[in-house]
Amino acid sequence: MIKDFTLEQMLDLNESIAGEYLKNDTYPWEALAHIEEIILAIGKTLPADRFERRGENIWIAKSAKIFGSAYIAGPCIVDEDAEIRQCAFIRGKALVGKGCVVGNSCELKNVILFNKCEVPHYNYVGDSILGFHAHMGAGSITSNIKSDRTNVVIHDGEDSFATGLRKMGAILGDWTEIGCNSVLNPGSVVGRHSNVYPLSMVRGCIPANHIYKDKEHVVAKHD
Repeated sequence: MIKDFTLEQMLDLNESIAGEYLKNDTYPWEALAHIEEIILAIGKTLPADRFERRGENIWIAKSAKIFGSAYIAGPCIVDEDAEIRQCAFIRGKALVGKGCVVGNSCELKNVILFNKCEVPHYNYVGDSILGFHAHMGAGSITSNIKSDRTNVVIHDGEDSFATGLRKMGAILGDWTEIGCNSVLNPGSVVGRHSNVYPLSMVRGCIPANHIYKDKEHVVAKHD
């Protein structure tokens, strides 16, 4: 049920510099509309001894590693010990958490990556929130707009939730694993500690602590 995918159930808000701001929302996708405002509010408070401002509304932690071929547009925050690798393309409205990896040829737009999140190889992440220690395998992407351009509706079995958003990619809970070359269709929501098989096409909600093989085979994990 949609009520099983609240911010509190999916994400550890202590694991993002945006945590206090996200508490104003019930569901994580509600924050997508004001990521820019969150970044601007936080940026103004960042200490100069740990962060430097590079261009308009771009704050980079001094301990972050930014490769010379990476492109970063504002507003953007790259938190401490993050790594932005070769040819990464950050289009703006991106908050990259502590210890995150944004890898070669990856593209980010209107996203929050919680601490230790990894999008390390050829990933597109747009209009999405990725939780603490979430990991996207090589080539996996979030598809953030429907082919008919109508607003995104989140489906969970017989339940649905009209987001009112024309663009929404995916919400990944803490410790989720997305297999290589998978596509997360608009409005995909993956609960904490769940795994998605490689080459998957995901649509709708995957409960916490499950394995997604295909839409007919979503099985609970066992200790």
